[in-house]
Amino acid sequence: MNHKTTMASIRLVDGYAPGVLASTIALHMAYYARTWGFGGRFEALLGQEGGQFLEDYAPERDLFVRAETAQGEVVGTIAIDGSHQPAGTARLRWFILAEAARGVGLGRRLMQRATAFCRTAGFARVYLTTFVGLDRARHLYEDFGFRLVHEADGDFWGNRRIEQRFEWTSTMPT
Repeated sequence: MNHKTTMASIRLVDGYAPGVLASTIALHMAYYARTWGFGGRFEALLGQEGGQFLEDYAPERDLFVRAETAQGEVVGTIAIDGSHQPAGTARLRWFILAEAARGVGLGRRLMQRATAFCRTAGFARVYLTTFVGLDRARHLYEDFGFRLVHEADGDFWGNRRIEQRFEWTSTMPT
């Protein structure tokens, strides 16, 4: 994506497409390896968990959205994973934007799509895990009603961080 691409030229597409998992992992690694020093352990975890998500994918319970340019380049993703969760609960996952797609409102569009799906699917609670230092993402999560409910220091994603868990309930405003 070049800097001249506008939000109007980025479309949101639901569901699986060949290569979408690889694109999602590539977006994560482009950011997390460079900025936070995450390596092979994190990439392997993304592949394992992403593969399991695609294998178990059920559109009435799960959502995967990719943001792509007119040329078909994936510049952002977000998912709602309702599998392997307690009843009425889902997990927000794989929310990432390409560097050139940040700051133009795409993250907000993806969050709107994800929280609307959660309401429609009837999820009473949605959680996400992240870590201290991702302040722009945290601000967006809080704008959509997610609240910090737990922090723990540990070896997460291949290096030491303070992991955070945020939760949203269907009674919270978006």
